Amino acid sequence: MKLYNYFRSSASYRVRIALALKGLSYDYVPVHLVKREHLDESYASVSAARLVPLLDDAGARVTQSLAIMEYLDETHPQPPLLPADPLGRARVRAIAMDIACEIHPLNNLRVLRYLVHDLKLSEDDKDRWYRHWVESGLEAVERQLAASPSRYCHGDAPTLADCTLVPQIFNAQRFNCRVDHVPNVMRVFEACMQLDAFSKTQPSACPDAA
Repeated sequence: MKLYNYFRSSASYRVRIALALKGLSYDYVPVHLVKREHLDESYASVSAARLVPLLDDAGARVTQSLAIMEYLDETHPQPPLLPADPLGRARVRAIAMDIACEIHPLNNLRVLRYLVHDLKLSEDDKDRWYRHWVESGLEAVERQLAASPSRYCHGDAPTLADCTLVPQIFNAQRFNCRVDHVPNVMRVFEACMQLDAFSKTQPSACPDAA
């Protein structure tokens, strides 16, 4: 397997965690987003969307981090990233989507670049935008976790939701977002970071980290 990714991409980090939880080896293929390598024609021939991450599994290419993680769960079922029961699976997916669909799209690199370069927002205004959507979005996740507290997002083993949560907290901390208002979120984050699958795949541990 090959994983095309960027060390600071939270979506890429999600997949690195999932691969590590399942004990799967892969070739790490860096695509530098700040240098806009994802827009090069050489990468366009690999990814029609020109986004990361992209998983190449013996020629079968899968894009979008949540889809990649579910693909890995179906092709390598142990340990599972989704609970066995339908309601549990729905809850885990909902928490993951609260982050991947409600927080992350408003704060990814191309949005931030557009705010500064096209809309001419100052760096301070861009950071205020970032912090607003992250802090308010995490409140929704906090309510989900507080309604049914457990060691991880759902139960006593990490799931797809935890794979999605941890990278978002890394981003929040990088942009100096408040996190003291989400104690359950941070409790789960700290529990996850005690596991090698989360700590050894974090951005600073990646070969393209700079």
